Amino acid sequence: MSTLPFRCVAFDLDGTVADTAPDLAMALNHALAAMDRPQLSLAEVRSLVGHGTRALLRGGLAATGASDEMMVERGYPILMDYYEQHVCAFTRPYPGVEAAMDWLAEAGIALALCTNKPAQVTRLLVDALGWQGRFAAIVGGDTLTVQKPDPAPLLLAIDRAGGGPAAFVGDSIVDMQTAHAAGIPGVAVTFGYADRPVEELGASATIEHFDDLVGLLRTMKTLRA
Repeated sequence: MSTLPFRCVAFDLDGTVADTAPDLAMALNHALAAMDRPQLSLAEVRSLVGHGTRALLRGGLAATGASDEMMVERGYPILMDYYEQHVCAFTRPYPGVEAAMDWLAEAGIALALCTNKPAQVTRLLVDALGWQGRFAAIVGGDTLTVQKPDPAPLLLAIDRAGGGPAAFVGDSIVDMQTAHAAGIPGVAVTFGYADRPVEELGASATIEHFDDLVGLLRTMKTLRA
């Protein structure tokens, strides 16, 4: 029997459970090179992650010159083809995340994944990380017609995982806005890809390491059943 007040814990992907920026940077720079654009640094790419791969390309184009939707449509297949073939070349789980997920699963807590990354490549990455079967639900950026910070994808992930009460763990203002809109607590990690200080994310609580997650969740209150 779980000592946590939650039946489900949902996670963001990029910058939350895994450091995916190195592979995203390789894919973005591959697409930019194909479009005769200069390369971006890993730090520059990190600041663009979190809104989905199409937005990543849009941001990369804007950072290297002119950008319009015709350019995005031309470069997007190039980016995605490369990324799908190299989805886990350098991506690694954050320290302690697997142990935290193991504890939650053994306690009977359902795990869900809610990301703005397309669902197909999300599943490819989950499999490449050896995480098959860890998540009761996976909702990607193209599962619905809306993405985070709209709460619908998160609420769908929680529903598919068996329902709440739930908490959402993420790394960005988008994730915390999503949790707030869904009426559930949002836990922000301090080591992700946030574009502002973690204190400005509006999180219900923060963690510096996944070793702290379970203890924190024990102390939190649910906002919506």
